[in-house]
Amino acid sequence: MSAVLREIWPFVEAQHDAGHDVVLARLVDRDGPGARPLGATMAIAEDGTWRGSVSGGCVEGMVLDAARAVLDGAAPKVAAVSPGAHLMPWEETPACAGELQVLLTRTPAAPIRAAITSALADDRPLAVRVELEPPYSWSVADTATWRGTGGPAFVEELVLRSTLVLIGATDLAAVLARLAEPLHRRVIILDPRPGHVMSGGFPASCEVIRAWPDEWIGGIHLTAADAVVTLTHDPRIDDRAIRAALLSGAGHVAALGSRATHARRLLRLHGTTGLDRLNGPAGLDLGGASLAETALSILAEVVAAGNARTGQRLREVHTPIRATLPAR
Repeated sequence: MSAVLREIWPFVEAQHDAGHDVVLARLVDRDGPGARPLGATMAIAEDGTWRGSVSGGCVEGMVLDAARAVLDGAAPKVAAVSPGAHLMPWEETPACAGELQVLLTRTPAAPIRAAITSALADDRPLAVRVELEPPYSWSVADTATWRGTGGPAFVEELVLRSTLVLIGATDLAAVLARLAEPLHRRVIILDPRPGHVMSGGFPASCEVIRAWPDEWIGGIHLTAADAVVTLTHDPRIDDRAIRAALLSGAGHVAALGSRATHARRLLRLHGTTGLDRLNGPAGLDLGGASLAETALSILAEVVAAGNARTGQRLREVHTPIRATLPAR
């Protein structure tokens, strides 16, 4: 299971830092299709602000009312919520008409909150368990050793983020890093050129490292969930990075450039091990021209490749909309 808590946790931290109580509404079960995965969470603060969702928008109003009751002193509970509950008999029910089981409970005590915050900040695996019977106790443990005991519970594993390695500290890399922030990817930008690394144009959420990319890639462990994209247009840098990336365990390797540039690149790299894995020109066919549109195209291909999808229009394929790949 992916780390759904990561989506709303910055809001939870900010509210607690401001001295506000917060109730979490978590989707723990359902008997039909739905727009959000199990574990989807809303965080509702006592000042009326909130983040997240447990459905595509059908039941959030009901969940907000139930959460406010808990904030006002009602007991935590697992509530049955149905998108069709407020409809008249002749009104058509939404597609996600199954009954949802939503756990409504205050955020865990400070030690548990701190453990979750630390795991997310340090990118460490952690199992977060909450009992589904009163008193709805929370606990955390190392996913490698913990099996869990007791009654029925909902467990979310905070998994390691996938890594996006960008070769070249360029303006396009900066836009890519910003677009990748809500995707919760670890973004690393590599460039051996000191002037590029020191430009100061990159978001704080990414790591900018001055290094020859082949040397850096050769010294770490990349997995099938990770991606490497070259952006410099400088063969002295990009070609070395591509060779190293193709030898690594990275699941997606792509190179920016026109079709003519890529054709010349393939001639230079002829005979390179794994060259058939190289995706170029990088990106999906969006027709974009601006930096943001180009970054969107590249990042969309990264997401599609990571989910083993083609990147086609949804109306042209018949696969489930959400990928159900196993967690890392």
